[in-house]
Amino acid sequence: MTVTPSGRMRRTILEWLKDPAVHFPAPPRRDLAATGVTARAVAAKLGVPRRTAAAHLDFLTRLGVLRTRRFRCRTHYLRDEIRIAEVARMFEKGW
Repeated sequence: MTVTPSGRMRRTILEWLKDPAVHFPAPPRRDLAATGVTARAVAAKLGVPRRTAAAHLDFLTRLGVLRTRRFRCRTHYLRDEIRIAEVARMFEKGW
């Protein structure tokens, strides 16, 4: 199986969102595990334009492994652990 750069980016994003407080700076009095991170924060960490990060985040959201939450005029992204476990089980069973 060939791994594409975008596939690597998406896996990296999912790994970072497992423990966002470790990978992203948190504003004061905010728990990133509860509120999620913005596309801007992901873009800055990846070193890509915000639109590129947003495209990857939107893809992962449509896939169902991320969920979104609106917080002050911005969309924040969080992992959907239940859906990720379901997808992992499907692949373990041979799809």
